[in-house]
Amino acid sequence: MRPAQTQFDIKAIQVSWQAFNDMAHLRPIHNEADYGRMVALMNSLLDSVGDDEDHPLAGLLDLVSDLVWKHEQEHHAIEAAAPKEVLRFLMDTRNLKQDALSSIVAQGNLSAILAGRRKISATLAGKLGKFFGVSPALFIPA
Repeated sequence: MRPAQTQFDIKAIQVSWQAFNDMAHLRPIHNEADYGRMVALMNSLLDSVGDDEDHPLAGLLDLVSDLVWKHEQEHHAIEAAAPKEVLRFLMDTRNLKQDALSSIVAQGNLSAILAGRRKISATLAGKLGKFFGVSPALFIPA
């Protein structure tokens, strides 16, 4: 038995795609410029979508995050580390105390994260990624 075929309105898709493509230029990542653009798009989507899995752009965030993740696995692979350890490492290498992150996360929450009593949300991961200039994916457990 053959699977049911879905009909697509290719002309409508083409019009919608062109408008979307002009803004987002969504493509597989082939170089560092592509990577930078996709990370910027992912960060913008994280700002809008946050933890809302029902957000209209949640599927796009998933797609862009997958592209970024795949590129990072192939070209920027680092030994797996717990998100709290990544955060601690970035703070240590920049000689930052907890109060340096007070505009991003409350001191009590940051202490709980570093102690392993609290997880880093997707929204906070986006903010930390922007603050440290790294992919928010570093702060999300694999």
